[in-house]
Amino acid sequence: MAGVLRAERVWVETFTGLRMTPFLGLLKVVRERGGNGTLRGRPWSLPLAERVLIVAVYYRTNLTMRQLGPLFGVSSSTVCRVIQRLGPLLAVEPFSRTGDAADRLWIVDGTLVPVRDRNVGSSSRNYRFSANVQVIVDADTRLVIAAARPVPGTTADAHAWRSSGLAAHCQGVTVLGDGAYLNCGMVVPHRKRPHRPLLPGEEDDNAAHRTVRARVEHVIGRMKNYKILRDCRQHGDGLHHAVQAIAHMHNLALAS
Repeated sequence: MAGVLRAERVWVETFTGLRMTPFLGLLKVVRERGGNGTLRGRPWSLPLAERVLIVAVYYRTNLTMRQLGPLFGVSSSTVCRVIQRLGPLLAVEPFSRTGDAADRLWIVDGTLVPVRDRNVGSSSRNYRFSANVQVIVDADTRLVIAAARPVPGTTADAHAWRSSGLAAHCQGVTVLGDGAYLNCGMVVPHRKRPHRPLLPGEEDDNAAHRTVRARVEHVIGRMKNYKILRDCRQHGDGLHHAVQAIAHMHNLALAS
């Protein structure tokens, strides 16, 4: 039994990027959200833990379903059904503002995710069909607060932010953004005036702003260790479910 547990631990930590404790936390959330279903009708060929593992491995490695099937001893169609069934249940927990919200500092940034679905992405500045995903991160904890639904990659960050509905999460919270978020109610860097350099105090403000805002870029970089965010083959809401699940796994890994 101890050898089996060690083998499972090695499998989880190697292929999902999660240690055993956060993976068990993820499994608990999926079970509480009804991941096992009604337990009526034809049963799944794999227990819930292995089905959650399939989804996590899929997002982490971006292997095809034909490649994942033999690894778990099931058909590629079973892998597809597992991902479609459990993917939405791995979503990050909705954030509830606490009494100290006025003292919090959040950072927002957008990232381009290459996609295959032409209804979700568009030809963008990375020379690929991509989708723009807006992400809010807590500056102190590096936890992902929320992630918006993807929009075509040609959408400007300011427009993507206004149409995302994420501003409702930020009432009473100071939010930092880069120069692309002008007139969005955020703290943004000072801009140079025509033929006039920035004032010394403004240069210092911009330097401090860059130092803090780099944290959201680090978080997005860690999220993109999940290979599906480098070339998403999912269609429809598949990318949205993947981003939400990866944000959840990122938060669990930090909290452990």
